[in-house]
Amino acid sequence: MNTRYGHSLRLGLLLTGTDRDSAAELARLGEELGYDLIAVHDRPATSDDRDRSATPDDQDRPSGLDPWTVLSWVAGRTDRVTLAALTRPAVAPAPAAGSGGASASAPEPVLPAAAYGTVPTVIGRAAASLDLLTGGRVELALAAGPATGEAADIIRGIWSASERSPLSHDGEHYRVPGTERGPAPAHDIPLWIAGGTDPEVLRLAARKADAWLLASGPDDARGRSLRDLPAALTKANAVIDEAAKEAGRDPREIRRVVQVTGVPQASDLLPLIEEAGVGTILLATGDPGEVRRFAGDIAPALRAAAGKDQVPQVKSSFVRSKRHPGIDYDAIPASLAAEAVEPGDTGYARVRSTYMRGGAPGLVLRPGTPEEVSDAVRYARTQPVKLSIRSGGHGISGRSTNRGGIVIDVSRMNTIEVLDKETRRVRIGPGARWGDVAAELAPHGWALSSGDYGSVGVGGLATAGGIGWFVREHGLTIDHLRAVEMVLADGSRVRADENENADLFWAVRGAGANFGIVTSFEFEVDEVGDVGFAQFIVDASDTKGLLERWGAAVEAAPRDVTSTLLIGRPQPGQPVIGQISAVVDSADSDTIVSRLQPIAGVAPLLDYSIQVMPYYAIMAGPHGPQMGQGEPVARSGLADHLTPELAAAAEKLVRSGQTYFFQIRGMGGASADVPPDATAYAGRSANFQLVAFGQSEHGLAEQWDPMIEHFSGLYINFETDQRPERLHEAYPEGHLRRLRELKRRYDPDNVFRDNFPIEPAEAAGAAAT
Repeated sequence: MNTRYGHSLRLGLLLTGTDRDSAAELARLGEELGYDLIAVHDRPATSDDRDRSATPDDQDRPSGLDPWTVLSWVAGRTDRVTLAALTRPAVAPAPAAGSGGASASAPEPVLPAAAYGTVPTVIGRAAASLDLLTGGRVELALAAGPATGEAADIIRGIWSASERSPLSHDGEHYRVPGTERGPAPAHDIPLWIAGGTDPEVLRLAARKADAWLLASGPDDARGRSLRDLPAALTKANAVIDEAAKEAGRDPREIRRVVQVTGVPQASDLLPLIEEAGVGTILLATGDPGEVRRFAGDIAPALRAAAGKDQVPQVKSSFVRSKRHPGIDYDAIPASLAAEAVEPGDTGYARVRSTYMRGGAPGLVLRPGTPEEVSDAVRYARTQPVKLSIRSGGHGISGRSTNRGGIVIDVSRMNTIEVLDKETRRVRIGPGARWGDVAAELAPHGWALSSGDYGSVGVGGLATAGGIGWFVREHGLTIDHLRAVEMVLADGSRVRADENENADLFWAVRGAGANFGIVTSFEFEVDEVGDVGFAQFIVDASDTKGLLERWGAAVEAAPRDVTSTLLIGRPQPGQPVIGQISAVVDSADSDTIVSRLQPIAGVAPLLDYSIQVMPYYAIMAGPHGPQMGQGEPVARSGLADHLTPELAAAAEKLVRSGQTYFFQIRGMGGASADVPPDATAYAGRSANFQLVAFGQSEHGLAEQWDPMIEHFSGLYINFETDQRPERLHEAYPEGHLRRLRELKRRYDPDNVFRDNFPIEPAEAAGAAAT
């Protein structure tokens, strides 16, 4: 192992003199032979590169294909190798002498100086886009020149999609008056500076780059022999190291890369690794024979000398500069470090926020196994900052993001597997999305009632209740839960079901976020075929009457019918519009129509759609990044009936304009068959669940609070009001007393306190006195 800079050895190919097909074939050959990296550049090497008798015009003429096009072609024909583009940022010609402009002289470059290239904003977006398409396989090298430092800043600015402000740059070589950032790459793309040993190039690499690339060969263009390279590299390293320290960087942040031509002897290359700290060697070739000889004769000796130990990459100074106080980043467990996301990481924009809530956590841990969840909990509980838990990131009430704290994101734990076909027993990871669950169960003729939006994560819904399209026929999601495996507040792992840790199993079904992180759910699912799905657009001007009539129709409907009603904010001069949706668990058209007729007749019909479709088609939904902003304001309630008094109060709420989204979901039926004390979720008498979203907490509360007297409970997943009385509305006194006792037993330090928190019994008693 190279102990100087701690980088594991990588061997790669720089494709030269190749057309489209040969580039793809060489790349596939390199991947098969175990190369780590495939690189292309914007002027594929020709014999003129080594023939200094060629004229400057000949040397500077771009003679190859666009590197991003070639790299995209190569990406589609490889699966594993890292993909690197060596490109030149375009820059306007320097002003004439005496004009006050920048000097036209440039440090020694790898690629000949030329009046061609690509503007930095385009380079940044091209690299990020390809990185996303390839799952994080892209690296980028910029040819050194007078404008390269500015180009690097602009490219990194494009990648910094987590910053809300537009990217602006007013420099000596480039002006960007204000452009949208993004897309954020799939991973932190290493940025190389490709240049010679000129001190200015070395200092530029030390300040701006993640790697420095030096072109060389058995006898390169500057007459430098490989045998002389270790000394030259050692001298260059000293300049880089000193400049890096002056810039506040650790010299280990900068990987040293050497490009060679031909097939040198291993004895010539070993000193580069052992003495000069080189972490990557690129063989520049277009010859399949050279690719095979290097892989067979040279690579094994180099890898043996470098060793196999993996040393964690030092985080860049930029990433370290964005760290939050109060978090010990150096103590992050090794099992979590590779997937951990910090504010300075380019992937931060995709994990900082949730569906509706903007966030700025100091650290997002992304465990992929139950063992890693245990590591995450043990680490997080030692940090004096807020802890949030996230599965799908769709939760409204759940604080699955925060500001300055830690998020444990279990979205990578998204497996869906059948355990027993006879009993329809399935195991689902907390990070799976319900749309994916529906699609996976469909070929078996199965379904699981699970909310009404497919991008919702399993973990948050399956620990709170789960009011879905089959709730009246098959009950809540938690009513199908047969066992859980979870990590408790001390990091220990347990299994809970009706026989083992039965009290914990009771608590998980309705208040699970307070007791730990469920790492797998075992459900018994239902047999479900195609269903009828209807949407009715109605005139809701008589809001009170509509609510009463629709509520009566829902309560009178057979259990195979579940319906929801949505009313938006009234628009001036327009009638109030409502949308009624309904699912009928039948594929028979006559049955569907007869079930829907009473619901369709509750208000003047403006438009409608009725289809027969599989359940998974209803649940299909986008799974894009969560990019919420601000703080959502939502209120929730459970009602046994839509009484005239409740309907009148709801009409007043709608007409006040304080809610832009008012929804009522039909419940009852099978969900009421379960005794209210059988689970922590207690709202078994309710036939309806109401939710309102607003923009003003005070304004919404002013209209919502008078409705509370008509409620019989509260569904926690849609409630953002954290006042203590909401807890008493969600859990009757007997439930709450039992939950507090269990909290004292399983989480006495109240580690899990950021989502409808239930204090341990002793703490609750102390607070009361």
